[in-house]
Amino acid sequence: MLKQRSRFPLVMTVLTAVLLSFMRLTPALAAGPDAGGLTTAIVQVANQNIPAVVHIEVTERQEIVNPMSPFQNDPFFRYFFGVPNAPKKFRRELKGLGTGMIMDARGDILTNNHVVGGATRIEVLLSTGEKYPGSVVGTDPKTDLAVIRIKAKEDLPHVTFGDSDDLQVGEWVVAIGHPRGLDQTVTQGIISAKHRRGITDPSTYQDFLQTDAAINPGNSGGPLLNLKGEVVGVNAAIASESGGFEGIGFAIPSNMAVHVAKSLIEHGKVVRGWLGVAVQDLSPELAGSFGVKETRGALIADVTRGGPADAAGLKRGDIVLAFDGKQIPDAATIQNEAANTAIGREVKVTLLRRENKLDVLVKMGSQEEAGKIMAASLRSRLGADVRPIRPAEAEKYGLGEQGAVAIAGLDPKGPLTQSGLEVGDLILAVNDQPIESLEDFANTMSTIQPGQRIALLALDHRTGDQGYVQVEVR
Repeated sequence: MLKQRSRFPLVMTVLTAVLLSFMRLTPALAAGPDAGGLTTAIVQVANQNIPAVVHIEVTERQEIVNPMSPFQNDPFFRYFFGVPNAPKKFRRELKGLGTGMIMDARGDILTNNHVVGGATRIEVLLSTGEKYPGSVVGTDPKTDLAVIRIKAKEDLPHVTFGDSDDLQVGEWVVAIGHPRGLDQTVTQGIISAKHRRGITDPSTYQDFLQTDAAINPGNSGGPLLNLKGEVVGVNAAIASESGGFEGIGFAIPSNMAVHVAKSLIEHGKVVRGWLGVAVQDLSPELAGSFGVKETRGALIADVTRGGPADAAGLKRGDIVLAFDGKQIPDAATIQNEAANTAIGREVKVTLLRRENKLDVLVKMGSQEEAGKIMAASLRSRLGADVRPIRPAEAEKYGLGEQGAVAIAGLDPKGPLTQSGLEVGDLILAVNDQPIESLEDFANTMSTIQPGQRIALLALDHRTGDQGYVQVEVR
């Protein structure tokens, strides 16, 4: 007991020294790149960027099918309910909130497509309290990004974009937005993971950053910033069972967002590069059958005849290891990298072919070119010829800005005929992915494997009713 008591002051002295050392060390550990500490860095990031973050209020008018319309010709229904002339459709008005970030002094604002897509009225509230009407410059459902524009009286404060590829897991980040209408809310966290895919629609261009910075409804379209005050992501989604934040949020990387935004501003749509291959991930079984020890890389499952890859000599069974000097760990990465590459540019693609590594130069094509080539293959895969929807059809069926393609011809024994579709019917979506154009439809179908069953959202040209049909692609 005497020995134990004699050691107690010594132990306390050591613990006190360790604690004091840790307290002196903590500010250094928390210090940002250009800040004296984490707290100071977050304050600087907030002060620098809040003036460039806007509150977006949207109004959307929708045309809804009357749930009673199928029964209006039923004598039993008419007798008991006395509604012989129930309207087939009625209109409703929805309001929503979101966030955006001013990209330049003239008033271009980056946000999410799900915030402003389909909006009939947009109002933008600045941090100063000024309110301006907004107009849509362009939207891109495949990345859930959009650009709107306001016309202010003077130059506007705007954000600065950083390089999202330089982010590291564990790096501090700050989110700014308007969750549940609470203006200029600032939250902080870290980058929890990178390259998250399949969060929403697996067939879209996804490469999410995961963060534990609090993101709630209304944060959508707001910036995720590093401690230098640079935008490294666009807050877009959360994983939640309650509907509120549960520690898992997702942001679109700034490099992807900047590419899409510039294209929307310059062209009103996203101009994507096209490689002309269908790729899939390497499972351990596939890797073994191709004599590969690792599952990193993208296996070429098919090459589009007449496309850029075909012209460069790429073949089915090749494994893409690198694209333009960047390592390719999976199929989604090569899809995103190709889409973000300038049309007409020559890119070095590193392949593994029968255990031999080789480099091939590919001249990138365009998605428009892809659409024309792929449209020719739709007849063999779906047994159908399709065309763009006409303005008169969009007006007749109340589609507004919603995209679609129309069936122009059918093979009597083709998959679409077997599913009950007719010439004149419209195809609105594939596996719940909206169809923006003929090129978009062809590109989407190129990702579908032979024998795969898909769900088409179709519109009956006779009645205007919408419904899903199952189709097995050839």
